[in-house]
Amino acid sequence: MEEKHSDGDRDFKLFLLAGLFAGIGAGINTSIFNNYLNDIFMLSESVRGFLEVPREAPGFFIMLVLAVLSFAGDVRIAMLGMAAAGLGMLGLGLLSPTFAVMIIWMMMYSLGTHMVMPVTPSIGMSLSKLGSFGARLGTISAFGLFGSIIAYVFVFLSFHFLNMTYQIAFIIGAVFYVFAALAVGLMKKGEPKARKVKFVFRKRYALYYVLAGVSGARAQIFLTFAPWVLIKVFNVQPQMFAILGMIVAFVSIGTRKIIGRLIDVRGERFVLTVEAALLFAICLGYAFSADIFPVGIAAVIIAACYVIDNSMAAVEMARSTYLRKIAVDLDDVTPTLSTGVSLQHIASMVIPIFGGLLWAAFGYQAVFMGAAVIAFLNFILSRRIKIELDPAAKAE
Repeated sequence: MEEKHSDGDRDFKLFLLAGLFAGIGAGINTSIFNNYLNDIFMLSESVRGFLEVPREAPGFFIMLVLAVLSFAGDVRIAMLGMAAAGLGMLGLGLLSPTFAVMIIWMMMYSLGTHMVMPVTPSIGMSLSKLGSFGARLGTISAFGLFGSIIAYVFVFLSFHFLNMTYQIAFIIGAVFYVFAALAVGLMKKGEPKARKVKFVFRKRYALYYVLAGVSGARAQIFLTFAPWVLIKVFNVQPQMFAILGMIVAFVSIGTRKIIGRLIDVRGERFVLTVEAALLFAICLGYAFSADIFPVGIAAVIIAACYVIDNSMAAVEMARSTYLRKIAVDLDDVTPTLSTGVSLQHIASMVIPIFGGLLWAAFGYQAVFMGAAVIAFLNFILSRRIKIELDPAAKAE
């Protein structure tokens, strides 16, 4: 028994090390990818929007991918995912002579990261005791966040002082993903768990499905076009994105705890309503700051909007806990969450296309005015959340 416990501690430390290395690789990619697209391929706004279709496609099909690979087990899937992400970054750095080839490597990176995301909590909980799931998952998240901070510092220093090229930065990110895969490879693999491709649709969960879809639409507008505004309109360089990333990481440490506490104390409706109201204000900040304020002040306001929005990612917990509280059957929770993720990825693939066309036709302000409408819809939907505590009320 003691040997088994020792093996578990060893595996957990290896998994933390893998999370640190993967966090560095992901942080490098996050800091430079949009500037890379702009500087190397000089994409128009409409093409940048269309690019989200192949980039998000692996996320939409990830349930099928995980089902096909279920014979390998979660640890092997995580190892393969990290290796695939590393291969994708290596391809972006060395093997992308044309835009079409770059898309292939971009999809490889996206596939790798999407493979790792769903198995990470599963592995973390398998290495935890029943009463310490939250603490262990929090530690894993913290190591990934710390890795991202290291990456942001590296990008800032190397691009600002050493004239780092995108190619070298991608290669370094790939190396850290290889280190992550090797660390996971040293873990005990465990028994594989068969996965079934299962989607759950119940009338009772309709509001959750709509919230997931609307949230995905709004989030993808920000993910795609918020950095693009900073690059195209305010000429923000990779080192500045690294600084913003560091600020987001440090702010997120606090917001995760605050949001978790608010969910417990005030409930999901309050948290999601506040999120929607803040996002509405952020959309207006993106849309009108440059028209109201001097360029310098507008850039600071939009950068602050960027930080606030990225620091609120933990609000996704509220949608998950809402589903958990209204679930008719606990077996519904995981597949329904997966269905929600698929709905988010449908929005992620479709919305940026229209956003890019809207930008090309009417300017970037129109994109964020559209996002404000979505945020207002999110506000209305969030106010409709009602959680019935009486089990008898759960009958459909």
